[in-house]
Amino acid sequence: MSKPLIGISTYLQPAKWGVWDMPAALLPAGYPRLVQAAGGLAAMVPPDSPSYAEEVVARLDGLVVAGGADVEPVRYGAEPDPRTGPPARERDAWELALIQAALASGTPLLGICRGMQLLNVALGGTLVQHLDGHTAGPGVFGRHTVRPVPGTRYASVVPEETGVPTYHHQAIDRIGAGVVVSAYAADGTPEALELPGGQWVLGVQWHPEMGEDLRVMEALVTAAATAAGRSSLPERQLQA
Repeated sequence: MSKPLIGISTYLQPAKWGVWDMPAALLPAGYPRLVQAAGGLAAMVPPDSPSYAEEVVARLDGLVVAGGADVEPVRYGAEPDPRTGPPARERDAWELALIQAALASGTPLLGICRGMQLLNVALGGTLVQHLDGHTAGPGVFGRHTVRPVPGTRYASVVPEETGVPTYHHQAIDRIGAGVVVSAYAADGTPEALELPGGQWVLGVQWHPEMGEDLRVMEALVTAAATAAGRSSLPERQLQA
């Protein structure tokens, strides 16, 4: 079986392991495990110069922009709220370049949490810089139900209301150009965004890598396989 190559953005962070204490390109293990469980090959993509984003994306069949730090408010023309986290300017620049390269090339794209927010910002949207009730406390994932919007790509993948693992204090405010909301939380918070049309582009506010539902990632892997002209679907789907 020919598996599609799915790149996942990583970030630089001080880290300790064994006798070492130095900067590392990090990614929670749940991300590559989810890609692998969904039938893809996972490739961790470390930060680089934004000028290389197009070349990097050209070698991938699909792209995941991972969760993490708050997007710097200057990216969407806002002053920072006191509760907004410190800026990650190099990461913002790199991942925005990856998103733009994926959109320009037609590469299937999934944004997770910060990745969804950054997708919205890349398309001219803005963010709510703080809201309560979408975590279970510092370092603890919460869980709530999301409701799909009928007729959307997300609803075709997950047609029912479902509980999802969540950890965020920011959300979508003004929707970016061409984007539609495809799922909501009970409090009205947009929980999924997508671009209608031929290219597979989806953002989810929750963290599927912390749950057991493979359907969103399987949909990305299938779209990546199709876009790359590969003949096989993920093994789990072939067995269904």
